[in-house]
Amino acid sequence: MTITQLSEALGLSKSTVSRALNGYPDISESTRLRVRRGAETMGYRPLSHAQAIRTGRVRALGLVVQIDDHDSQRPFLADFLAGISVTASAEGWTLTVATADSEARTVRTMAQLVEDRKADGFILPRTLSDDARVTLLRTHDVPFVMFGRTAEPEAAAWFDILGEDAMRDAVVHLARLGHRRIAFVNGGARYNYSRLRLAGYRAGLAVAGLEEDPALIRGDALRTEDGARETRALLALDAPPTAVVFAVDHAALGLYRVCADLGLAVGRDLSVISYDGVPDGAYADPPLSSFKVDTRAAGQRLAEMLIARIRGAAPEELRETAPAIFDDRGSAGPPRLEPEALARRLRQETT
Repeated sequence: MTITQLSEALGLSKSTVSRALNGYPDISESTRLRVRRGAETMGYRPLSHAQAIRTGRVRALGLVVQIDDHDSQRPFLADFLAGISVTASAEGWTLTVATADSEARTVRTMAQLVEDRKADGFILPRTLSDDARVTLLRTHDVPFVMFGRTAEPEAAAWFDILGEDAMRDAVVHLARLGHRRIAFVNGGARYNYSRLRLAGYRAGLAVAGLEEDPALIRGDALRTEDGARETRALLALDAPPTAVVFAVDHAALGLYRVCADLGLAVGRDLSVISYDGVPDGAYADPPLSSFKVDTRAAGQRLAEMLIARIRGAAPEELRETAPAIFDDRGSAGPPRLEPEALARRLRQETT
């Protein structure tokens, strides 16, 4: 099956069929779908190398996974990749995945993929406040879509989950349960989401009518051991919190370790709500209450947006957000002790 035979069978010009297959914006959506379905039915497959020469595209989406990142091995990375791949395949595109073991190598790997024409654009997970990947792609005028947002929106498209709304809602939920000393443990300061989630925590305090206490705000907690360290620091206060909101699930699991060491019951003596919905949280006792993210759906939408961006859509038209879904699994309940009584109990436990 040649493109000439396909165009004759569809009763369209060869130029129209070619432009429809390549996603040109001057072809209507109905015509594009008709041509794609006809190509699938009649078994037409364009020669990828000839198409690349003609259009300047290799019809490939790029993704570089930084394997030294704190959550690069998380189980739902497979769901994220599956979401991207399914959407890319449906459009006749492929996914080019590479790995790197540092931020600098990530940038070098992306630069090599651009130079070798292995990808037409990139999906950027975990955006940073100062992101060298964005600088590289802007410099080379390569399309990209971020899984996250940026404080510098110029030429940037993104799909993101509203983590700040999740943090706000977590504080409000805890306040309604009766908590008045609610702490916040943020993730890594270099990630752009940390700025947003801190703002969400503060918004929650305002909604609940609670004053902000700087002593209750901690940060740079990405791993379980980080969460344990910050929990101990909070419980050492003269007026410790009765509830803690974590920006990252893996850090929140550190609170469980500390409570076990000190004889505290999670959800009664100390409540916790977090964000990510990692599978490990379901095996905690009680299971960790967390705001979950549908990573497969996120991957699908990012692929759709990147293909649209490569085809010429303006980045300002490709900025979307979605809510996280709260899964209340029992780690947050009404406070059994007031902060002063909790402090006395902790002093007894440590003497």
